Amino acid sequence: MATFTLTDLEYIVATRAGSTDVKSYTASLYAKGIGKASQKLGEEAVELVVAAVSGDREGVVSESADLLYHLLVVLGISGVKLEEVLQELHHRTGRTGLEEKASRGQN
Repeated sequence: MATFTLTDLEYIVATRAGSTDVKSYTASLYAKGIGKASQKLGEEAVELVVAAVSGDREGVVSESADLLYHLLVVLGISGVKLEEVLQELHHRTGRTGLEEKASRGQN
């Protein structure tokens, strides 16, 4: 099985974003804008939480895939590259989670 990465998914999302195919879900999300895309991202996050809390392993896998897809759509519409997010995560790994959180002024 070939490795599929988030970078691969980011490329697919970006490619489909400009599609004129009326059947393209990605293109329709881009056309509806950041509000709708963000709403979908939130819905998928909630569905993932519900699956996790209920112990639905298959649901966690499926909803995680949906969440990652919708995250990449929101990032794309926002003009944020996945690499920027990964760089931020890399930057944060030099500190403990509590130190990093404190640096952002969050409890």
